[in-house]
Amino acid sequence: MHKVLVLGAGLVTRPLVRYLLDKGVQVTVASRTVSKARELIGGHANGRALQVLADDKKELEKLVREHDLSVSLLPAPLHPVVAEMCIKHKKHMVTTSYVSDVMRGMDKAAHAAGVMILNEIGVDPGIDHMSAMRIIDAVKKRGGEVVSFKSYCGGLPAPDANDNPWGYKFSWSPRAVCTAGKNSARWRENGKEVKVPGPELFLNHHKVDVAGLGALEAYPNRDSLGYLDVYCLKDIQTLFRGTFRYEGWCNCLKKVVDLGLLSEEPVTYPKGTTLAQWTATFLKGKKSGDLRADLARELKLEPSSNVLERFAWLGLMSNEPVPLAGERTTPLDVLAARMLAKMSYREGERDMIVLCHYFVARFKGGKEEEITSTLIDFGQPHGDSSMSRTVSLPAAIGAKMILDRAIDATGVHIPVIPAIYNPVLDELERLDIKCVERSKARA
Repeated sequence: MHKVLVLGAGLVTRPLVRYLLDKGVQVTVASRTVSKARELIGGHANGRALQVLADDKKELEKLVREHDLSVSLLPAPLHPVVAEMCIKHKKHMVTTSYVSDVMRGMDKAAHAAGVMILNEIGVDPGIDHMSAMRIIDAVKKRGGEVVSFKSYCGGLPAPDANDNPWGYKFSWSPRAVCTAGKNSARWRENGKEVKVPGPELFLNHHKVDVAGLGALEAYPNRDSLGYLDVYCLKDIQTLFRGTFRYEGWCNCLKKVVDLGLLSEEPVTYPKGTTLAQWTATFLKGKKSGDLRADLARELKLEPSSNVLERFAWLGLMSNEPVPLAGERTTPLDVLAARMLAKMSYREGERDMIVLCHYFVARFKGGKEEEITSTLIDFGQPHGDSSMSRTVSLPAAIGAKMILDRAIDATGVHIPVIPAIYNPVLDELERLDIKCVERSKARA
């Protein structure tokens, strides 16, 4: 019987664990909080739950050595630590995270050890890569070339659960959502490179009409140009990767950035500090005693602006206590804790994943074709979220393929080759996660 070690028991882990258990794999879930690990196993005969601290390297290495494959759902900086152990003991590894430079540098060692380290096999990154490469390779087989590719993905409340002023609820780490808003971005537009520093990220947003949903807001997602080689599109005129949100998110998050609420500078707020007092600490100008008016002046907004309405709804001007008061923390962590308290899904509510690709392909004679690929997936009321399914099921499928030797490759990989993306996408479709492709001649 194959043995898989799952490191982490967070919000997206359950579908992966259940998939592998249902496939007859012996699964060990190791987590700082063993109760969460036990809940994921659910008493299954082939499951085991352990308490393991990520910094307990001796115990971690022992577990890696005892299993055939490790799935790391730990914070991204810890993936290379697990990878080193996997290479040392000739064990395979899967993670849903972006490949870091450190991880990429382990390719030669992984090859030498005969180990497969499969990264970026979630939803974004993951399903986006696989569904894109299926279209790109199909265009090339028809003798064409892709001249423009825009890709967007976002995890959002389903329309029936979109009932707060922020237009957002958390199906994964609030801190990770917030820190993603600090990244710089780079893409290619009509043959020219565009760069945007982190503080200006949310100034660069536009609307995208999605069939069945209407207009969504999109902003750049990190370094799109890093995928020129990955997608074999070096000569493409336009390559853009973006993140979807409901309208108004970007204007609001820009002011969050401007105010300094995403700071990661350590600080201790005295017990008894209110959220209004906390918010006032970020004001640089004179304080009038009217916090809303002071914020409006500081952020160059009207006092009645939608942004300040969102701040007020979140309680940032209230006398409610500051989360984590009395502890060594950061403004980012305080904001994330408050967001999680106010912007979580209620029992029975659905989340939604929206993934859209927009291609322009050119063929002989100058004929052009517009090709779209759209995935709109909803969470299961009282069941698994769409975020958890679309992040962890591709990883589970990839892990099972590696164990079954259905993937004949070693080294550090992402799922952009047909031997990986075709069977994974086919299995996801069987699990009702499907990208719908359409094409039409371009006028």
